[in-house]
Amino acid sequence: MCPVWKVRAAMGYLKGLQPYLEKNYERSIFDAAAQSRKPWELYIHGHRVIVCKIYKNLKYDILSSQPGGGEMHLSKLQIKLLYPLEVASRVRGMIRIDEEVRSMNLDPILAAGARRFVKNKSLFPLMMEREVVFFTLLEGEVIRGIIAGFSRYDITVHLKGGVPIAILRHAIYDLKNRRGRSFLKDFQEEQRDWEKSDLYVP
Repeated sequence: MCPVWKVRAAMGYLKGLQPYLEKNYERSIFDAAAQSRKPWELYIHGHRVIVCKIYKNLKYDILSSQPGGGEMHLSKLQIKLLYPLEVASRVRGMIRIDEEVRSMNLDPILAAGARRFVKNKSLFPLMMEREVVFFTLLEGEVIRGIIAGFSRYDITVHLKGGVPIAILRHAIYDLKNRRGRSFLKDFQEEQRDWEKSDLYVP
């Protein structure tokens, strides 16, 4: 049976989306982090920031170690975003906080069907057209940048100066552009902004 994203909608499709997904959809930032053999900085639910080396990408967890500590398992659902430690000083100054969202004290969303989903059809035009977007995470972190890539699990965003960070898709609260237009699935199912892209083939 074909993956859902391989089936073109009867009313049209986005040129280039299917080849992109075939190449990139099953990739994971945790595999890349493990292969780098370098320390990474992770934002964890509970307003925690930790530094660790990631050794293995497991199904639901990652195997890692913190400086001076032994091996530990971290649940992926507890991780909101990550980036190489070498860019940490630049990233920290570019992450803002939405106090209203933070005050909601939202927990990780365990049920996949209850998450605040962004469709691939929304992400792809934003990436290809290099539109500046704003991600808000479940604990209020706001990340401004340009989408540089995405997979089933995470979205790579380039901040000012091209600094890369990876956002876990399960940690997203909202995604908007400069005009405040939301790209969450619930809104876009009706608005269908991807059909306004030059990439859309009716």
